[in-house]
Amino acid sequence: MPLSLLLAAALAAPTPMPTGEALTAQIATNDARLFWAVFEGCDAKALPDLLAADFRMIHDKGGLAEPSRDAMIADVAKSCASRQPGGTQAGYKNRRLLVPGSHRVRAMGDWGALEEGAHVFFEWNARDARWDMVGGAHYMHLWQWMPAEARFRLSQSYSYDHDGAAPYPPAPGR
Repeated sequence: MPLSLLLAAALAAPTPMPTGEALTAQIATNDARLFWAVFEGCDAKALPDLLAADFRMIHDKGGLAEPSRDAMIADVAKSCASRQPGGTQAGYKNRRLLVPGSHRVRAMGDWGALEEGAHVFFEWNARDARWDMVGGAHYMHLWQWMPAEARFRLSQSYSYDHDGAAPYPPAPGR
């Protein structure tokens, strides 16, 4: 077989899904990119690369919060625009931090990965020049492996156990 045909066949072969530490690392990178785009970075243009065509998000406070990838992108774009000068939330800043030790990634066969974690949310308090913790929650993401693209895309997002900010430091004995 000519070398050019061998090269074409190799390039056309789907890439196998990563496993072990490589799987965890790719999901952690996607997690960071996703939450940066939605919170601190406020960058809706980063989302199409991360979300599957059939993406949807279910939230414990509002049910079906995002029925599609396009709706999620449009909602983030609208929120980001409102933070610009003259917007209804001009100057608003928020941030999300992953709770150390809470992140878990499990392979779902060779289809994708299930990610679980806990995070806390902060809002910028300009008056006192500090970040104030305003709440926390748990999340579960189902990431689909796209062999032809050699990457994961977020298919399903479940956000739950939202509550007020936990006191820090925790009370003794907890």
